[in-house]
Amino acid sequence: MTQMMTDFVPAEFDAYSWEIVEPLYTELQNRPVESVADFERWLLDRSELDAAVSESAAKRYVNMTCDTADEAKEKAYLDFVENVMPKLKPASFELDKRQAALAEVHAMPAERYSVMERDVKAGVELYRDENVPIQTELAKMGQQYDATIGAMTVEFDGEEKTLPQMGTYQESQDRSVREQAWRVTSDRRLADEEKLSQLYDDMIEKRHQMALNAGFDNFVGYAFKAKGRFDYTPEMCFAFHDAIEKHVMPFVKRLDAKRTAELGVDSLRPWDLSVDPKGRAPLKPFTNGADLVAKTRTVFDRLDPKLGAMFRSLGDGTNDQGLSNGDLLDLDSRKGKAPGGYQYMQDRSRVPFIFMNAAGLHRDVETMVHEAGHAFHSMLCVDEPLVHYRESPIEFAEVASMTMELLTMPYWDAYYPDPSDADRARRKQMEGSIGLLPWIATIDAFQHWVYTNPEHTRDERAAAWLGLDDRFGHAVDWAGLEAYRPFIWQRQSHLYGVPFYYVEYGIAQLGALGIWLKSLEEGEGPALAAYTKALSLGGSRPLPELFEAADLPFDFGDATVARLVERVEKELEKLPE
Repeated sequence: MTQMMTDFVPAEFDAYSWEIVEPLYTELQNRPVESVADFERWLLDRSELDAAVSESAAKRYVNMTCDTADEAKEKAYLDFVENVMPKLKPASFELDKRQAALAEVHAMPAERYSVMERDVKAGVELYRDENVPIQTELAKMGQQYDATIGAMTVEFDGEEKTLPQMGTYQESQDRSVREQAWRVTSDRRLADEEKLSQLYDDMIEKRHQMALNAGFDNFVGYAFKAKGRFDYTPEMCFAFHDAIEKHVMPFVKRLDAKRTAELGVDSLRPWDLSVDPKGRAPLKPFTNGADLVAKTRTVFDRLDPKLGAMFRSLGDGTNDQGLSNGDLLDLDSRKGKAPGGYQYMQDRSRVPFIFMNAAGLHRDVETMVHEAGHAFHSMLCVDEPLVHYRESPIEFAEVASMTMELLTMPYWDAYYPDPSDADRARRKQMEGSIGLLPWIATIDAFQHWVYTNPEHTRDERAAAWLGLDDRFGHAVDWAGLEAYRPFIWQRQSHLYGVPFYYVEYGIAQLGALGIWLKSLEEGEGPALAAYTKALSLGGSRPLPELFEAADLPFDFGDATVARLVERVEKELEKLPE
């Protein structure tokens, strides 16, 4: 589909105040719509307005996360959250109501518009005026979490280090160094435990109230509807948890037993999980963001020249100023930078931005190709006229990113010229692709428990977490470390900023593994063709159809999990140790 243009929104537009935005929403609310053609134009104009406002929010969020210590950037973000978003939500709701009503009058082709109509209808049914200020408070609280984590540093090895930078020490062959680094980092996190526990308490209370306001018994039902989970249920999530316990945990326990023996220790401790058990030095795939980008360009050029060209358009990795100089990458870890990594599409200019905290680790390679996959997704559907369809369900959006972690593996010699290092990295990736699933099940099950028991005490929450860690965790000896273990969940930013956004990773990981297996059985060409075909649909089709377009079953239960775990184990047997 070719891009259709609209000049409804001024070319130079920044939604920095409601006074700038309101006239455009008012015009759409009052404009006569008397035919299908009128309605299509109305939808295009609304799409452009939504994209422009979204981009204004994106720029403020990106700049704030790139420098959480900058008061001006924090103020710009909070001003938008506090002064624009609370008025934007009811105005958008009024347009949603009008859009739903117009769809009843002007019959649009179902093949083209049914997904959007379903989504808008759900939003109309969910909206409550009294939830707007709650959502504003939650957004501000999410920023508090980012600022709290971003400010965490420790003194180690004679220098001030960010927590992402401390990750390098977990790969040290000196067990005492690993332990000291783990304890220093964990003590720093524990120093803010009370603050983060209280913040989560407050968020749970507010989310529960939102659910009650919208007519739900608890936040679970609200979250499923708000996230457009039309095609699966909590019961299917529980089946996923059970499948992980049945098929993945034996795999994890075998790896843990092997690691214990190779390390020559009596039991695994938390600082023994990342080091190479054979005594090899940590993998050193790159030196800094610019080196990471240069090597990743080589990887994508070799995998697929079209993807390579897309990646090259993002920048060279030297930028450390957020969006201020027009670059589309900010990669290196530094003090004051928010944790984690993300790809954020700037909806009006239709260009992606990739944020991460690179510290020279193999996991940074995984993050780089992962976020590049998100960027490819955004770029492959850039000509879609409706912004609603330029975004896809998260369950499939993560297929876009996780698939790149797997399909790029044959070309990792760009990071690791030594074949033994490249094979070691591939083994790490394959083991991790399965080994990640128990953590996903843990976080998802934890959230189901938290929000179905909203009045729980902190002791009850700790007990629930420990029970899940017993069910899905590594075979780790926590003796003497009991103070840390009940609060490991605080490291997972999704629990604070994007509740219930996590099982998507599990569904998507299974999909990504499916495409990777297709590449092994049929070749890279057919796998990439299915990948790009599905990504180019954006969010224009229901979730099962997006999986079908990628030649995947939409299934994350027992049979699928069993098949994929078995196949990964067979592929691991082919790799040299």
